[in-house]
Amino acid sequence: MDVSELLRRYAAGERDFQEINLIGANLERAHLAGVNFAGAYLSAACLSRAVLTGANLTGAFLHRADLSYAKLNEVRLTDADLTKANLKGAYVVKSLLNGAKLSGAVLSGVNLSLSNLRGINLCGADLRGINLRSACLVDANLNWANLSGARLSGARLRGALLNGAKLTGAFLNGVDLNGLDLDGVNLSATKLSGANLSGANLSATNLSYSQLRVTLLTRSILHAANLMGANLAKADLCEVDLSKADLCEADLTGADLTGANLNKANLEDADLSLASLRGAYLWGANLNVAQVRGADLRGASLRGAKLNGADWKEAILTGATMPDGSVHE
Repeated sequence: MDVSELLRRYAAGERDFQEINLIGANLERAHLAGVNFAGAYLSAACLSRAVLTGANLTGAFLHRADLSYAKLNEVRLTDADLTKANLKGAYVVKSLLNGAKLSGAVLSGVNLSLSNLRGINLCGADLRGINLRSACLVDANLNWANLSGARLSGARLRGALLNGAKLTGAFLNGVDLNGLDLDGVNLSATKLSGANLSGANLSATNLSYSQLRVTLLTRSILHAANLMGANLAKADLCEVDLSKADLCEADLTGADLTGANLNKANLEDADLSLASLRGAYLWGANLNVAQVRGADLRGASLRGAKLNGADWKEAILTGATMPDGSVHE
């Protein structure tokens, strides 16, 4: 069947074109909403700016197909082969992509919000600027993917693999990342306000200048993490491991650091005003020029800490171990 016959039959009301062979066909800007292309052969076909709303592309072969800026909302792409397909700028909202093959696909600027990508393999994919708001990425493989500037607020990432992923400037506000392994991930300038990172492994992670206001980080591991200039105001950091972390110029106003490990952390020029540091460990920490006004350090250990130029007005130091080993009355 050629393109002209397909369009004629579609215009006459026919929708079922399962397993049709349209390899290399030119369907640019074609209006094919609701079409059934299940198992269709569309390799190298041009579907740029085509309207395929509500279409069934289950198991379709779309290898190297051009789907740039196509309307693919509410489409079934389960088990479809989209290897090396061009989906740049495509609108794929509320679609099913579980089991789809996307190796080498161009996905920059694509809108996949509210779509189901459970278990999808996007290892090493270029996902810069992608819209994945409220998408299901449970058990997805995002290792080494470039998600710079991606919109992931509300996305479900339980069990997702993010080893080596780049999330610079990404939007992850309110996302549940509880217990995920984010060791070494680049999260600089990322928006994570209100996110759940409790129990997550963030060792050596780059979180410089990130937004972490009111974020839940209870018992997370941030050993040697880069948090320079990060906003952690009112964050929950109870029993967190921040040993050797760089918190220079970080905003920790009102943060809860009860029982936190800040041994040898760099808190130079950080703002800890009204923060709770009860029972925290600050052995050898650098608090030079830090703002500690009104902070609660009852029972904290500051043995060997550097305090030059720090502002301690109204700080509570009852029972705290001071740098020289003495206990504050």
